[in-house]
Amino acid sequence: MPIVIPEKLPAYETLNKENIFIMNDKRAGHQDIRPLKIIILNLMPNKIETETQLLRLLGNTPLQTEITLLNTASYKSKNTGEDHLESFYKTFEEVKKHSYDGMIITGAPVETMEFQEVDYWKELSEIMEFTKTNVTSTLHICWASQAGLYYHYGINKYPLEEKMFGIFPHKVLNIKNELVRGFDDEVLIPHSRHTTILRKDVEKIENLEILLESPQAGVCLISSKDKKQVFISGHAEYDRNTIKEEYLRDLNKGLDINLPFNYFVDNKVEAGVKYNWRSHAHLLFSNWLNYYVYQETPYILK
Repeated sequence: MPIVIPEKLPAYETLNKENIFIMNDKRAGHQDIRPLKIIILNLMPNKIETETQLLRLLGNTPLQTEITLLNTASYKSKNTGEDHLESFYKTFEEVKKHSYDGMIITGAPVETMEFQEVDYWKELSEIMEFTKTNVTSTLHICWASQAGLYYHYGINKYPLEEKMFGIFPHKVLNIKNELVRGFDDEVLIPHSRHTTILRKDVEKIENLEILLESPQAGVCLISSKDKKQVFISGHAEYDRNTIKEEYLRDLNKGLDINLPFNYFVDNKVEAGVKYNWRSHAHLLFSNWLNYYVYQETPYILK
């Protein structure tokens, strides 16, 4: 939340240049506050686990948020019970006449498929078109970031020779951008994907800015300059053991999977996990909610 100080206070100008969240007393006196309306399109197979991960991060700010959970009507989940979906989820048809302050679109295990081959691509395209007019800011995660970059900007994804799997260090490319406010020089983020995008393709789009990049994992965090679209290729929301469970699952299936990079202590499964990305995950979601949603959204949603 902002600190309210007089605009003529000497510290005001200094803090403003450092992107510290300050507000002059005149603006504070006229500020209206209401709960934020956030909608989550959950495309992950284990929807309950993903719900918990995202809600944990969204709930770690002073901002009150009202959550709507959304699933696709054109594809039914095989890993989440129908009773859970009927009790807690809505379809796009039920919400498309409403507007929202923010939207999160999760990853999905379909990245090796062409976008148009995905069962719910037409429905997802309608939802992404909806975000242009009915959502203040949309956060796309992992496969959804590739799908969003393709839909909105025509940026293609490319297959990797081997799975990008583990915890990778990233460098902040613009410390003045509000989305990475408070980030350390090195930012650790989990990745679990078989495809990637190329920096040169992103650089061709004037409205896009690369904010985080890894020598190994490549471009990670991208924002549109109008703050309406955010794309992250990693899984900052992952819990401590999410990658471990994915690794053991693939091993049990007999798949050719490498040990996750920089994840297990001393690279030994039995030694435990280094949970070293949690603080930046909370900070990323807090910054997005604050600067890209709360500070940008109109008081009256239309």
